[in-house]
Amino acid sequence: MTAPFRLYNTMTRRVEDFAPADGKTVRLYTCGPTVYSRAHIGNFRTFLFEDLLRRALRLAGWQVEQVMNLTDVDDKIIARAHSAGAGTTIAAITAPATAQFFADRDYLGIEAAERYPRATEFIPQMIALVERLVARGLAYRADDGTVYFAIAKFPTYGRLSRLDMRSIRPGARVAQDDYSKESAQDFAIWKAAKPEDEAAGAAWDSPWGRGRPGWHLECSAMAMALLGETMDLHCGAIDLIFPHHEDEIAQSEGATGATFSRHWCHGEFLLTDGAKMAKRVGNVLTVLDLQQAGVSGAAFRHLIFTTHYRQVLNLTDDALAASSAAVAYIGEFAERLELPETVGATPALAAVAEEMATRVRDALMDDLDAPRALAAVFEFVRAGNAEMDRRGRDPAALARARSGVAFIRDALGVVPPPRPGGLVGLDGTAISEPRGQSGGIDGMDPALAAYVADRLRTRMQARGARDFAAADAIRDELLKRGIAIADSGAGTRWKVVTKVG
Repeated sequence: MTAPFRLYNTMTRRVEDFAPADGKTVRLYTCGPTVYSRAHIGNFRTFLFEDLLRRALRLAGWQVEQVMNLTDVDDKIIARAHSAGAGTTIAAITAPATAQFFADRDYLGIEAAERYPRATEFIPQMIALVERLVARGLAYRADDGTVYFAIAKFPTYGRLSRLDMRSIRPGARVAQDDYSKESAQDFAIWKAAKPEDEAAGAAWDSPWGRGRPGWHLECSAMAMALLGETMDLHCGAIDLIFPHHEDEIAQSEGATGATFSRHWCHGEFLLTDGAKMAKRVGNVLTVLDLQQAGVSGAAFRHLIFTTHYRQVLNLTDDALAASSAAVAYIGEFAERLELPETVGATPALAAVAEEMATRVRDALMDDLDAPRALAAVFEFVRAGNAEMDRRGRDPAALARARSGVAFIRDALGVVPPPRPGGLVGLDGTAISEPRGQSGGIDGMDPALAAYVADRLRTRMQARGARDFAAADAIRDELLKRGIAIADSGAGTRWKVVTKVG
């Protein structure tokens, strides 16, 4: 019998069995970025936890309908437009930031969600939601035209965050000095327009006058418009539990009377030097910083998955270096399986591949236990290399090992792409692989490829003349250029192992 999928539920504070309501498709909402600047890698820890989750849900046999919102109207966006000068609209700020987000997502190997709604595309649905809340007596218009949600009218407010109502202070992005509010804890769901809102194109007509939606309202309206009044699963970082997700529940359930989300799940922070990453603190790193440091997307994924998503992870240079080495180890094994001279393997290799897949699946079904899944991967690579050294001739076992690597790629995304490289055959002929559409070596400067082939032919001649000192000097020369070589029965293989330049 297949073990159930188990996932921590923030609402109940325990790990529980999870399955979609219809038994087929998980309707998943994940809070996305506010697109006013480049997202930092602390944000991407959350997005990677959610990427692992959707992969695991599919591994459990379900389809996934994921909605990730893009907040494209917000106090910070309007402030950025205002500081950019007269005539700058919020669209001018959000368009490049959105493009950056998608580029960073792709670099980290995060699968695309099925829908990326922008808040500005759902203004009518947001106004309709406010109207329902006003009609039910759960929201009211203040003197300036701002509409507030009356927390006192929603008795179960605070159950997700488990806050005592008497201790609740005004939440994030809520004006605290408006004396027309009925209670200091009430939060704005529709904000009266200010001159800077109008100037930035961030104001719309409504029954309460010109204005714009509150941050919390945006997610409620988009989630229900795309996933229905009750979704299966809602995720985000732990700092969204209060007030954002608490307010989403109040607005949504206050309007519909139905459960907003059947299950809630939140990921912990990524810290730098023990502090939460924040732009105002100045300790922010971006995906661009990772790229410039030569840290691959697979390596950063590995780093994130070495720690359970519900535990704090502290980022260090040593940890990044260790993860880069770890995925290189996986990549070398994957490349070894694809070598032309590798035509078979021992039957035991198939067995270790099967065991790995079972262990990874069991780990991910158990509250996304990525560290345990990674341990199974590295045991497979270690045992797989040992079996490859035995030089078996079973092609079916080799095929199963290759399928095992594909499984790791699909389940965890920690297999790096093949490194550019080639082979100089025993006859001195340069054979390059893999080849791109242009016939050259993917990702490789053709001039460098020609240089490597020429130096290896010279090395081959030196070895033939038993001038091993000259051969070793060429090996060292190539290594300084970021090229590693290995001699085999087919000739000398070479791979790019560091940035060349």
